Amino acid sequence: MVIGNGSTNGQSRKNGNRRRNGKPSKYSAFSLLRHGLSQGADWPRAWREHPIRASYDVVIIGGGVHGLATAYYLAKNHGITNVAVLDKGYLGGGGSGRNTAILRSNYLTPEGVRFYDRSMQLYEHLAADLNFNVMFSRRGHLTLAHNDSSLRTMRWRAEVNKQQGVDSDVIDPNEIAKLVPYLETSPNTRYPILGALYHPPGGIIRHDAVVWGYARGADANGVHLHQNTEVTGIDVADGRVTGVRTRRGRIATGAVVNCTAGWSTIISDMAGVSMPVTTSPLQAAVTEPVRPFLDTVVVSGTLHVYVSQTDRGELVFGASVDPFTSYSMRGSLEFVEGLAGHVLELMPALSKMRLLRQWAGLCDMTPDYSPIMGPTEVDGFYVDVGWGTYGFKAGPVSGEAMAECVATKRTPEIIAAFPLSRFDAGELVGEKGAAAVGH
Repeated sequence: MVIGNGSTNGQSRKNGNRRRNGKPSKYSAFSLLRHGLSQGADWPRAWREHPIRASYDVVIIGGGVHGLATAYYLAKNHGITNVAVLDKGYLGGGGSGRNTAILRSNYLTPEGVRFYDRSMQLYEHLAADLNFNVMFSRRGHLTLAHNDSSLRTMRWRAEVNKQQGVDSDVIDPNEIAKLVPYLETSPNTRYPILGALYHPPGGIIRHDAVVWGYARGADANGVHLHQNTEVTGIDVADGRVTGVRTRRGRIATGAVVNCTAGWSTIISDMAGVSMPVTTSPLQAAVTEPVRPFLDTVVVSGTLHVYVSQTDRGELVFGASVDPFTSYSMRGSLEFVEGLAGHVLELMPALSKMRLLRQWAGLCDMTPDYSPIMGPTEVDGFYVDVGWGTYGFKAGPVSGEAMAECVATKRTPEIIAAFPLSRFDAGELVGEKGAAAVGH
């Protein structure tokens, strides 16, 4: 696990937790207990509340990891601090708080592999960068192959990964059994495991910690974070953005970044920009905590299921998006029944575990399963949308790239393959083989 508190020296970090300048730290165990019993009355706020200004240089719509990362890197990397992040609810209340927080970069296309690998690099050092423990844990990532076709795809992905310098290889059932002893690797099962794509750098992270870390970092750099501020319209005149209308008043601005998930088409329609995106629910569930036994993230595209274990011992399960378009975020019995059956195909020993809760989020799916990023035909209106089931993995690199795009008014090379115009030009970036239920 990578833990950071802003210090690059391990020994000084260790000592600094106990004493500062020869004096006991105010955050000692007794102090923390006192704060907890007082219900945190004198805790400093992680980020501040500000009145909304009449104008901002940049307005970012969406207070999840993508929007907050964009704001943070605009301020940190480019010195643009007159920035507002607007969210109709609370920060991290959308897709960033409803995902299963699995990280990987073993995608199918060279463009996708390079992109997600940069995000992994940023995630690995994010705790130190933000001075906030985001609880990144490198576990390794297994994508199982149950038939010859899947195995060919795994070999294809492995070769693309290697060419891009990403650690990824196909392993056989014996090696899989050593990594995950609880997996049913017998050849006599209904869905025999023929092999797997093993990606050692993959892992998990604490999703709310990432949101809080970016929010605190953006606030410290002067960005204004406005919760409970729903956008009702975007003003466009002579082909360029002039302002944003909210339920708390109008904001003048020359740059708007759409970083929403679920409602991305609604926001883009406000600016007169049409996008080929459909929205579907994605459900997940979690079990009671048990003794840690699953060190690796396990994914089966054939069974449409993925599972990992948190540091608290819970098993987190998920599947593919629901087979219909909807804005509903209600769980369903059908999902739980199907999920449980597929999980038990892989790990029969889990039959006695109890499911604690389930939830759903919204996924914006593009035709080629790749995002839409960069400027649009409306001057000053930028999009960072269409993330399907894999947006959280891309949070840091998306923020870094979109900040550069807005600040320089040039599209960074790392996102040059993902413009909105690719659908008219027929230059699709087909990631379905690694993103449909790739988690």
